[in-house]
Parts: sequence; C-alpha cells; structure tokens
Amino acid sequence: MFDWSTLVGLIATATFDVVYFGVVLGTILVIVLDNRNPVKTLAWILVLIFLPIVGLVFYFFFGRSQRHVRIINRKGYNSLQKKPLLEYMSQTSSSLPLAYSRLISLFRNTNQSLPFDGNRIETFTSGYAMLQALLRELQKAVHHIHLEFYIFEDDAVGRMIRDVLIEKAQSGVEVRLLYDDVGCWHVPNRFYEEMREAGVDVRSFLKVRFPLFTSKVNYRNHRKVVVIDGRIGFIGGMNLAERYVKGVPWGVWRDTHLLVEGKAVHGLQTTFLLDWYFVDCTLMTAARYFPKLQPCGTSLVQIVTSEPVGPWNEIMQGLVMAIGCAKKYFYIQTPYFLPTDSILVALRTAALAGVDVRLMLPQKADARIIHLASCSYLNEILAAGVKVYFYKKGFLHSKLMVSDDALSTVGSTNMDFRSFEHNFEVNAFIYDVETALLMREIFLQDQRDCVQLHLKTWAKRPWYRKALESLVRLLAPLL
Repeated sequence: MFDWSTLVGLIATATFDVVYFGVVLGTILVIVLDNRNPVKTLAWILVLIFLPIVGLVFYFFFGRSQRHVRIINRKGYNSLQKKPLLEYMSQTSSSLPLAYSRLISLFRNTNQSLPFDGNRIETFTSGYAMLQALLRELQKAVHHIHLEFYIFEDDAVGRMIRDVLIEKAQSGVEVRLLYDDVGCWHVPNRFYEEMREAGVDVRSFLKVRFPLFTSKVNYRNHRKVVVIDGRIGFIGGMNLAERYVKGVPWGVWRDTHLLVEGKAVHGLQTTFLLDWYFVDCTLMTAARYFPKLQPCGTSLVQIVTSEPVGPWNEIMQGLVMAIGCAKKYFYIQTPYFLPTDSILVALRTAALAGVDVRLMLPQKADARIIHLASCSYLNEILAAGVKVYFYKKGFLHSKLMVSDDALSTVGSTNMDFRSFEHNFEVNAFIYDVETALLMREIFLQDQRDCVQLHLKTWAKRPWYRKALESLVRLLAPLL
C-alpha cells in the first residue's frame, strides 16, 4: 500500500531544502555585493554554511549593514542646518587650530559638523552634581525642553526629572522626550504615559515590540542629550537613573558629563531634531529652536554624531585621526575596550612612536563578559608601550579622551564595536587649552585611584583565564 504520508514528508523536506538553499545563496550574494571587509565577509559566509538556520538568525540580527540607509534627505538636512550655518558664517573669528584643522575638516566633510567658537563648558564628574545642574536649568526653561536618553528609569532620579518635565509642560513650555526602547525595555509604560497625559511629547526610538524577532534590537540610540531653549545643552555619559548618583555596590559611579552654553548648542539641537524626525517624520526648522547666541566663553566646539546608517563611521574615523595627531600624550577613559582594527593599530602606532598613550578601564565592570573580552586586547597594547590602568574605586563609566593639552572629547561613545558600528552616538570635540588641562587633571586624579598593569605580571594570569578571554573575544563585534 502506498504511504502518502511518506511522500508528503519527502516533498515538504525537499521544498524546505530548496527554499533554504535559495535564501542562503541569496544572503551570501548580498554579503558579497556589500563589499565589506573580506575577513568579515568570509566569516559570515562560513557561519551561514556551517550553522544551518542558526547562521541565518545570527546574520538577521547582527550581520546586516544599514550603511546604505539615509535618515533624512539632503534637502531636509540643509533646511535643518540653515540657521546654524548662518550663525557659523557670522562668527567674527574664523581661525581654526592648525594642529587640528584636518580633524575639523574631516568632521565637516563626513558629519556636516560645524565648529563653533565662544562656548562655555562646565564639567561634571559625579552624577549628583550633574543632576543638580540639570534640574536647575530645566526649571529656567521658558520655551522648549528637548531630552533624549538611552536610559530613563522609573526610580527616584527618573521621577524627579519626570515631575519637572510635567510641571514645565503644564506651564506652556514645549517638552519633548525621546528614550531608547531597548535601554528602557523594563520601564513600565505607565511611567511615560503620565508624562504624555500631562502634555509632554514622549517617543521611543526604534520601538521593538518583539525583541527576539527583529534586527532593530541591534541598532540603539545611545545618546544622552538635553537642549533647553536652544541656549543650554548637556552631553556626556550619564543617563537618568539612581545608580548614576548613588553608585554601585562595589563603589562610586565615575562618569563625565558636560554643560555647554553657546553656539555649539546648535549642534546638540540639530542632533535631537534629526533623531526626532527619525521617529516622528516631523522636521522642525523654526528659528525659535536656533536663537541667536552671543559668545559666552572661549571654547571651540564641534558636536559630532555617528550612526549605523550612512556611509561613514564618523566618530571612529575622528578618533583614529586624533590619535595620529598626538605628539606628546593621548589619555583615554572608557568602560569597555573592544577596539576596531583601525583604533587598535592607531593606539599601538602612537605608543611605538613615543606618544604617552594611557588607557583607563574599570577594574570591575557591570558586564563580566564584556570585561573579559576587553582584557583580551590588553596584552597587544601593553607590548606596544601603552600604559593601562584599572580603576578600583568603583565603576568607571566615563567616556573621556584628552590629548596634548589642546584637544578633548566627551560624549556617549565607548571604545567598542557597538558604539562605532551599531549605535547612534554623539560626542563634543573641544579644541581649547583650558578645557584640555582640566580633563587632563581629571584623568590624573582618577589615576590615583587605579592600579597600573605591567606586561610581565599581566602575562602571568592563569591559562584558563586567557583562554576564556580569547573565546569571548570572538563575540566582540556582537557585544
């Protein structure tokens, strides 16, 4: 007797095999035509071939490039930049620091970032000081408040900010809040609904309804930006959550954040409005968001963004050039160290050329697997002469870099693959001696709370620890 169930099963299996083979072949073709790094291309092809189904899932989440996508068309962007460009052209002083003229040009060409002079910079190294300053400036708002944060928790700190936003919205101030949907995944929706009901315009960035079934989970808005009346801005590494103020169980939370006053706020405003357009499709170019500002300080500042869309890795490319420009020293604070090849080569080259390159990491991190992967890179840079320090007073979350008493940068960008290739990030690049000297002093002060690594002793750690670090390093582009 003929077994129809067997025939149906064979047909179904054959159909699945044909379809799967076609999908894999098509995916491989897409990867090849993407013209990426040959090593990455070959790696993904091998994953697809030797990890059936699982390889496709991995590629769907982590492998697809978004570099061909544009957030906004050229006409819309030019409209948004019109007012800041007029302000830039009207600057009485157009002289740029000769040592960094190429870096400034790089950011202008890749990021359309304008260097504004006459800014005042206030630096915060504790969450409490930053929170007090933010609350003070929010209370002064008369026209609009724009905030975007990767994390906005429903805790004592988050509720404190929420209450001020509600109060200002009810008094007639335009209040817009943009939070990252994955960064705030566990925050109850009611927390944001209370603000919406009070008149705060609240949006989530790249909303992820089913995080296990969408590649959106891999592209997150990691920025921390506040703009108040187009005159005052905040940028840095601190989110809105209690731990940024109270610290962690093993010590303080060490971070760096800036208050910016002056024309550079136009750059922060442009950043926010572009992100708002990305989620709301509303392009806000009114002059009231870009008021005419007078010089109030001495700092030359460029606000530089990077995204997983568009043709360039703006901040990463800028850091490579900045490291290459260093003549005396280049100091780095970062919570995670998973460098791209270009960053790794730049650091080793600078150190081998006699530049005093120092890297400061937390001795104990908030994510053990990332810390292990970070440690796998340290032998390479120690061998080249880079000085490595482990911060032992608590958790170092600061993203600060300073060079040659002339250049410093603070922002949301970590020294890792995720920040350079997958996240939406923003940094302030400051070309100013006074600010650089302050940042250098902050670094050296933190260095007193560190233990320095030495190549000989670091090489003696247990073999199983080295093996674990090397194994985890394979996942570095995904962490």
